[in-house]
Amino acid sequence: MNSAEHIKQFYLQHLEAAQFEGLELKAPCPFCTPAENTAPGQLIVDLDPESFFYGYFRCLNRCRPGGFAPHFGRLRKLDPKLVPGFDPDRSPYVRSIVFPAKNLNLDIKKYQSLMSKPQYDYFAPFGVSKEAVDEIRIGFNGRYYIYPYFLDDGNCYAARCILPAKDSDNFWIGDEKFYGHEFQIFNEEDIHRCENGALFITDGEKNLLTLKELGYPCIAVPSIAALEALDPERFAHLNHVLIVLINSPEAQAAARVLATKLGFKVRILNWPPNLKRDFHLMHMAKEKGADFGREVADMIQSSRAFSPFSSPEREHLDFLSGLEKNIGKSVLGVPTGFAKLDRSMNGIRGINIMGGQPKAGKSSFFMQVSSEAARQGVPVIYYDFENGRQKIYQRTLCRISRLSEEELRKPDLDPEAAQRLSQAHEEMKKMLRYFRVVTDRKLSPDIMRRQIDFIKHETRLDSCLVVIDSLHKLPFKNLSERRTGIDEWLRHMEAIRDEQNVSFLVISELSRGMEGSYNRQPDLGAFKESGDIEYSADNAIILQPNWDLLDPLSTHERISTLWLVASRESSPGKVSEYALDFPFWGFKEV
Repeated sequence: MNSAEHIKQFYLQHLEAAQFEGLELKAPCPFCTPAENTAPGQLIVDLDPESFFYGYFRCLNRCRPGGFAPHFGRLRKLDPKLVPGFDPDRSPYVRSIVFPAKNLNLDIKKYQSLMSKPQYDYFAPFGVSKEAVDEIRIGFNGRYYIYPYFLDDGNCYAARCILPAKDSDNFWIGDEKFYGHEFQIFNEEDIHRCENGALFITDGEKNLLTLKELGYPCIAVPSIAALEALDPERFAHLNHVLIVLINSPEAQAAARVLATKLGFKVRILNWPPNLKRDFHLMHMAKEKGADFGREVADMIQSSRAFSPFSSPEREHLDFLSGLEKNIGKSVLGVPTGFAKLDRSMNGIRGINIMGGQPKAGKSSFFMQVSSEAARQGVPVIYYDFENGRQKIYQRTLCRISRLSEEELRKPDLDPEAAQRLSQAHEEMKKMLRYFRVVTDRKLSPDIMRRQIDFIKHETRLDSCLVVIDSLHKLPFKNLSERRTGIDEWLRHMEAIRDEQNVSFLVISELSRGMEGSYNRQPDLGAFKESGDIEYSADNAIILQPNWDLLDPLSTHERISTLWLVASRESSPGKVSEYALDFPFWGFKEV
């Protein structure tokens, strides 16, 4: 016997005079008593095999809150082994708190007694009946509606008081220890009643009432912020969770976060298109009237099981889009302006870490590569902890204008040099639209992410080149954590690379050899405090001077060799030799 048939036979066996009407089982309610009603109400069981609420029972007189088979078995005091889906190893959810002896139960009853026709009429425009209001035990204190937050021990320790028609005017009463988000689950008892079944989660007590009027089990949080405190273990014994929140981007983002924690059992209901922002269930109930139930049913039917993954169709479209973007490109990554370097690495892609001994020209090399990329319209953020913004701009101007720093300071340049300088200034103005220098010593991965978003938004481009000068001067909590801090920064760079379509150029220090010199074979072990560099870097390169750094400039041409010592996609080895283009702060590929 399959599960659905087992549930149907269970209700037929334990409900007297039960009869089928379409996809519902109807019978006199066994829980109604003469003291509560002049005659037993009618109990309805949903047996639609396509419904998420298959097996959900409820009394039309609302003598008891409805639920699924395990709750029915408890109310009828049946042997749990007779209940469909019984699991002898299942442990009930238990909070690690001690409930106080004092509660608000008597106060809630007093507030309920103060409800009269004017108070019930407040809910009528939303299609909510007196019976639905009473089932949730809502009360009134003469000015505010009192919404009791009963916990799973059956007692109320805190309640929210809300001024009619002005939800922003609200406050909590009761035990302050139960004001926190972890206790802010309105109608929490429905979670236990819906074991082995389905449950709605919404925001706002009044939105919950519209669903309860339709006969759905539901819990609510008073605000989206309280969703974060929902414990996934609390919903472990549910088969389906349907989330419907206010129509806003923030609410949808919060729903996805919650759905990711709860898993594949979640369905997020989407609002019909063209609805205004902040539209919610109360608005729909008021607008649709008798058709509200049909609208909610349609939203349920059109919902899809939540998945944190993109659909196969979306993935394929993104893949094709990526292929199309590369058609006609000479290199896949960011062009460096150096032909041999571009051929060796196919442009700047992924995380590229360059090592070199002090004063070898690493910063000048990256200034040249990054400023040339910006001149080609590539967004660049240059995180500088070495030279300062003015020096970066000045050296870039020297290289573009082919004028030395000394010549830039001359008050009277010859006409030809003045013309070159004027043109260089115009080129720099255009370049600076794509080139940002950041010297913030309090930089964090989150700040970096936001700054990348900003430059992509400002340039209307979806990729970015990030330069870090240097890895060992990135902000860490303290010096003793530098090694672990470097590894942590590399982990964040990996995530940023993948999530935000970013390429990195990162300067790293080299460690000294046995004799205190840097003249060692270029390899991954040469990087200072290399840590995770060998795992994180898509390309590891070393700029090695072939000249004595203490030699006067006039003795010979200064040539450095660039080595690709490790790469995920290219063959390691010598890339090329580069001549220092002094005094213009650049390099020429030999």
